[in-house]
Amino acid sequence: MKGLKNSVKMKGAVAVLSVCLLVSAFTIVQDELFEIGKNLEVFSALYRQVSLNYVEKVNSESLMRIGIDAMLDDLDPYTEFVPEADLEDFRLKYVNTEYSGLGARILTTENGNVLIAEIFEGYAAHKVGLHVGDEIVRIDDELVEGKDVAEISHLLKGDAGSIVHLQIKDSKSVQLKDVPVARDKITQPNVSYVKRLNGNIGYIKLDKFLTGAAEEVKRAVITMQRENLLNGLILDLRDNGGGILQESVRIVNLFVNQGEEVVTQRGQRLDNEFSYVTNQSPLAPHLPLVILINEHSASASEIVAGALQDMDRAVIIGKRSFGKGLVQQTYRLPYNNMVKITVAKYYTPSGRCIQALDYTHKDSIGRAIRLDDSLIAEFTTKKGRKVYDGNGISPDVEVNSDRLRTVVQELTRKLLIADYATNYYNKHASIKDPGQFQLSDDDYEDFLNYLSDRKFTFSSKSEQAFDHLKLAVEEDGLMKEIDEDIRSLNTKVLAIKNKDLRIYKDEIKTQLEKEIVSRYYFEKGKYEFSGKRDQVILKAQHVLLPENNLVYKDILSGRGAYHIIGKPKIHFASSQQE
Repeated sequence: MKGLKNSVKMKGAVAVLSVCLLVSAFTIVQDELFEIGKNLEVFSALYRQVSLNYVEKVNSESLMRIGIDAMLDDLDPYTEFVPEADLEDFRLKYVNTEYSGLGARILTTENGNVLIAEIFEGYAAHKVGLHVGDEIVRIDDELVEGKDVAEISHLLKGDAGSIVHLQIKDSKSVQLKDVPVARDKITQPNVSYVKRLNGNIGYIKLDKFLTGAAEEVKRAVITMQRENLLNGLILDLRDNGGGILQESVRIVNLFVNQGEEVVTQRGQRLDNEFSYVTNQSPLAPHLPLVILINEHSASASEIVAGALQDMDRAVIIGKRSFGKGLVQQTYRLPYNNMVKITVAKYYTPSGRCIQALDYTHKDSIGRAIRLDDSLIAEFTTKKGRKVYDGNGISPDVEVNSDRLRTVVQELTRKLLIADYATNYYNKHASIKDPGQFQLSDDDYEDFLNYLSDRKFTFSSKSEQAFDHLKLAVEEDGLMKEIDEDIRSLNTKVLAIKNKDLRIYKDEIKTQLEKEIVSRYYFEKGKYEFSGKRDQVILKAQHVLLPENNLVYKDILSGRGAYHIIGKPKIHFASSQQE
């Protein structure tokens, strides 16, 4: 009887506690809704008074947009308002790979001219004979000079089959010509290049994770395996900024068994907490696998790399990834507008969140703060390898592909490499196979003469550092004492700078050759050319070769130096599993 009374008391206590919790939760929600309602009322009244009473007439829609953008800018760069007019561009960027247009990429020069920067093979622009370097002057009788890329892109798009009338300044003849173009339905695939490399190793370049990405990867693997069983596969995620989270889960599922947790997202609201688990039988669960990443691999790319690293299923090669561990979701707004909001952080199977920037804390000029090394925590993969959170995905094998020299960056930025490639194309009907193409020394001398005619100048890093030094010396009032030394150093810096076109000849030639190849063989030609020179791909091939199987296994087992991956240089937070 006493036990029964205690049981009744216990049940009563639980019931009272449950009611208290519900009341508390309801009160919190009620308070939050009251604050939202109050602030909306204040904002609405303020917006109305300013719109009606400001001394000058204001554009009410523009005023509201400025207010919305300012509010969202204070959060993170991934939370954004999408007006009805931008919905199509938004879907193309984040969801779909199809649109109707010309099949060309455009750019605007410093002078406001609009140039064709890339032609997509087999589509409308290619069919009518447009070339990279051609200048677009008019679109349907509308002058385009001075318009931004978004405006021009909107003018070029339209229904498939509809005609757009272009006035083009031909890059070869420099003559104006009228070109009617029937718009095509353009499909920009997620997988841009597939190749069987030496050693019977497959290579797949995945550019984005939009609709159908996993299916494209699957088809590429099946096709290569059908021809001849692969010894290994390289999945290149370098410069892949991500896309749809579910596509990344499906891609992981191609290589791991059903029932594996790939990623977990956690947000402020319970309905934003979710675990994504593989739900299909894998396509190639035992195929040796390497994932390539770099500092521009983000979001869904990091989910794939992080999950396969935590499962000890793939070797990660390249450079540390970007560090975007945030999940966005879209919500409809009145009048066919939309908002994309960061709703959660995601966590890899080991429990780590790789988000590198803290957007809730910013420095004195409003920049998000990078997570301090002392706050980084240690986690373990399935086989006990040590990995770390808060700083992107660190590769198992780091390969630092050389950063382009300042002179090469300037030649590229000023479109001089692209312009010379166009001139070369206009003078040569064909070139050798893209993998074998090389410029001669005479060709390079011709390029230097071309630069001389255009009076190419640039500011080297040494020159910039020297300018800072001179400024500091002047501020300290020491110029008179070391004036002669300063002049001597300046002469030496300029002499070194003027030699850069000779010193970095090989690097400049490589960029020229790649650009020229693209004129004849389009995007695939670039990949064909780069594949035999790319140190990251060559390293991946080496790791996957059957004779190096022990190295591959050592990396995934965490033997020796491979046991710790990306440890911060200073003391990190206590080990934890979440």
